Amino acid sequence: MPGRVLMIAGEASGDLHGSGVVRELKRLDPSVEVFGIGGGNMRAAGMEILVDIAELSFMGILEVVRNIGTVMKVSRTMEAVLRDRRPEVVVLIDYPGFNLRFARRAKAAGIPVLYYISPQVWAWNKGRVRRMKGVVDAMKVVFPFEVDVYRSEGIDVECVGHPLVEHIGVSVSREEFFRSRGFQPGKHLVGLFPGSRPQEIESIFPVMLKAAARLMEAGDVQVGVGVAPNLGAAVLRKHLPADSPIVLVEHGTYDLMAHADAAMVTSGTATLETGWFGTPMAVVYRTSSLTFFIGRMLVDVPYIGLVNIVAGEKLVQEFVQGEMTADRLAGEVNRLLREPAYAQAIRRHLSVIRPLLGVPGASGRVARAVLTLRNAA
Repeated sequence: MPGRVLMIAGEASGDLHGSGVVRELKRLDPSVEVFGIGGGNMRAAGMEILVDIAELSFMGILEVVRNIGTVMKVSRTMEAVLRDRRPEVVVLIDYPGFNLRFARRAKAAGIPVLYYISPQVWAWNKGRVRRMKGVVDAMKVVFPFEVDVYRSEGIDVECVGHPLVEHIGVSVSREEFFRSRGFQPGKHLVGLFPGSRPQEIESIFPVMLKAAARLMEAGDVQVGVGVAPNLGAAVLRKHLPADSPIVLVEHGTYDLMAHADAAMVTSGTATLETGWFGTPMAVVYRTSSLTFFIGRMLVDVPYIGLVNIVAGEKLVQEFVQGEMTADRLAGEVNRLLREPAYAQAIRRHLSVIRPLLGVPGASGRVARAVLTLRNAA
């Protein structure tokens, strides 16, 4: 009988990073069956998708409460999978609200659990780490500083490096990118990265567009928008006037990040990716007032942007909740475009990001650990 691995990734970044693990599992053991929650990337890598991440594309405490029926339905579905298909290993990727609860179900069923891409427990009450000890058999983290957080509680932990290092990079030169996307070489290019969730788009993208309009009034600024693969351009296009000169960039997010002179980036992995290229940016974030209020009571870090959190210092400016206004955003990005010394200092500071993300091979290291757990079970 072939091996059976249940994987759960609840959002777009987890689907992308999980696809690498699926691909490596299939390479190491072509007979292995991989099934669970994921999206198009994991499906393309060979995973059987039982629940698509599109069903779980909401975020925040209030939003989860509003969609509790969906969460419970998916939870029951996956518990039935545990019982009926009896996987040999459960692999959970980030998405802590759902995955930490499911880890307890898996352990209660006697199935070993590997957690990949740590919940950001270093930002929460550290007591949650202690509670993870009994339900997680192996923790594979992506940042070096996370190791001590888990090791101090006696949890088997390894830093495997960040999976984005495996696939990040540019596909064309700046000249070719400008030519193929219709940008003018003589103008500054500003990249907008509004996120990968519809909820983020609705609350953040309109403000980004107002800031972009102010910047374009000078006549020497053009704007491109990175389109998340899981969304598609139609979700963003409805926010643009019919005659808008703003370019929606599909299948070229990394090229836009690398070749932009400055960027506005929604908090999350995209800030790390933009930082990898050394592109000066303004980090933005907005959620419901209730979610933000409760989050501020629970979270114990001074920054919201992952690029700042990982670096341990404020490399780039953050504009959160009420501070995320078109005027403030336009002012910061205009400074990045008009003050070369300021922009160059930020590029220099961002150079710390690449070493912190490790070397390629995270997916293979995780896949081998999964097979080791399976064989030991």
